[in-house]
Amino acid sequence: MASLPSFDEEKVQNALEAASRHNDTVGLKAADGAPNILGGGEYAALAECISVTVSDNKICLNLPLGIGSVCIPIPLSVPDGTAAQACLSICTTWGIPTGVKVTISVGGVTIVTKSFGKC
Repeated sequence: MASLPSFDEEKVQNALEAASRHNDTVGLKAADGAPNILGGGEYAALAECISVTVSDNKICLNLPLGIGSVCIPIPLSVPDGTAAQACLSICTTWGIPTGVKVTISVGGVTIVTKSFGKC
């Protein structure tokens, strides 16, 4: 089996670092010492977009953070061989990775969004 498209590990790390900087910027605690509910919480940072091709009504790729190989079904109206774009966002809560979100687009139009873990 041919190797599946993958996202660049350095770009994944950059997204994780952005989440960490977000928490550093807004602060994990409010002025009174309580958790900063408005500033913390969920945060998703785009890691990278890659070119993929529709095959057998799905897009298969490798995901980071130990998730591994996945196939995402796409609408049947998109024929095999169609060029598409898969974008990966890293999801964190309070700076801790909780999952990833993959957005599949064809011709600039989002056709599927799938989360793995909590996003």
